[in-house]
Amino acid sequence: MRKRIYQILSISQKPGDLSWWVDMFLIVLISLNVAAIVMESVEPIRLKYSAGFKAFETFSVILFTIEYVLRLWAANEDARYSKPILGNLRFALTPLAIIDLLAILPFYLPMIGIDLMFLRIMRLFRLFRLFKIARYIKALNIMNQVVKEKRAELLVAIILTFFMLLLTSTLMYYVEHEAQPDRFSSIPETMWWGIATLTTVGYGDIYPITALGKLLGGAIAILGIGLFALPTGILASGFSEHLGSDKASPTTCPHCGKAFVEK
Repeated sequence: MRKRIYQILSISQKPGDLSWWVDMFLIVLISLNVAAIVMESVEPIRLKYSAGFKAFETFSVILFTIEYVLRLWAANEDARYSKPILGNLRFALTPLAIIDLLAILPFYLPMIGIDLMFLRIMRLFRLFRLFKIARYIKALNIMNQVVKEKRAELLVAIILTFFMLLLTSTLMYYVEHEAQPDRFSSIPETMWWGIATLTTVGYGDIYPITALGKLLGGAIAILGIGLFALPTGILASGFSEHLGSDKASPTTCPHCGKAFVEK
């Protein structure tokens, strides 16, 4: 029974089988939940259909809870979590299992008397139901793999970005502080200008007025274009390499499973 449940809840490789239908049903249910969360924020709709929203929420949470419990129970069928109890706990700490838990947690918290303000914050966790859909979409799985493979390069890019933000904000603070002590009052305050400029957003709420400040601001804005293109290039390269490896010639026969021999 546990093996069968594990197979059903695993991502289907054959469209049309029971596992595929379960996947499709969960994708539709997750999508409807996200739509309900968005529509519920519109006050006239919420007031008119509050009973319907509540009923749908209860129905969805019951199904998501059953799914979570079954996944937790069937996790021992995976070789990585084969040990009873310990394996289940390890599975419960995986990112997707945590997302599954956070998706249902806000529904149960009022039953144990949690503070109202905390509950309002926790209700935002219902949006984690959107992340549940990542389990069923191949493109999102590829993105996750690319980020894991390129995490070292991305970390270097993030550190470089932070270093440039600190450097540019410090320079601009010393250039503009005397002319605009209220706007460029400190380096942390100037970092808001640095973020807006390096990302080339340019909100215009803080801007240099001195000649040297304008020159420096222009150079930083141009630098920001190349700086933020760096992680984009890393991810694009990762996607290209990943998709290229998927399309590579197979090394084993799809019929007998034996490895091909080069002649």
